[in-house]
Amino acid sequence: MDSVEQSCLDGADKQTFDLSAVLLLQTLCAQGHPQADPSQSSLNKSDLQQLSPAAFAYIGDAVYELFIRTYYLLPPKKLQLYHQQVVAEVRAESQADHLALLQPHLTETEQEIVRRGRNAAAKGPKRVNPEVYRQATGLEALFGYLYLSDPGRLAQLLSQLRLPSLS
Repeated sequence: MDSVEQSCLDGADKQTFDLSAVLLLQTLCAQGHPQADPSQSSLNKSDLQQLSPAAFAYIGDAVYELFIRTYYLLPPKKLQLYHQQVVAEVRAESQADHLALLQPHLTETEQEIVRRGRNAAAKGPKRVNPEVYRQATGLEALFGYLYLSDPGRLAQLLSQLRLPSLS
């Protein structure tokens, strides 16, 4: 682990992170992601305030899916099984459940990001209850915000998700 990766993980109890959260954070650091090291962040508070909740949700959707894909990567399996497992977790219903699990652990700022994300949610697919879709968008907005502002905190929250066993 190089010094950039180490600085990204300093202060965090690596034992509490699950493998995919650590891998995501290390990947950000190894790629020289400017927001991976808070001391080198190119997005200051003013920059973050210019972004809409929909922009946070757009980024958060990708971050969440990458986390879930990484989680299911081991043990190796057929691509169809990977896909089925990932799709089950990135559905709005699962995301809303994950938000409910994380809600008690969120700071006031994080709760405000979730609220703004929920309120910014567009009309979702017909198969999904609109409130569930808003909750899922709130979670994505939170993950996008944290990805851009505090990857260490993002990894902490991701490690608290209760995902199905990998067996």
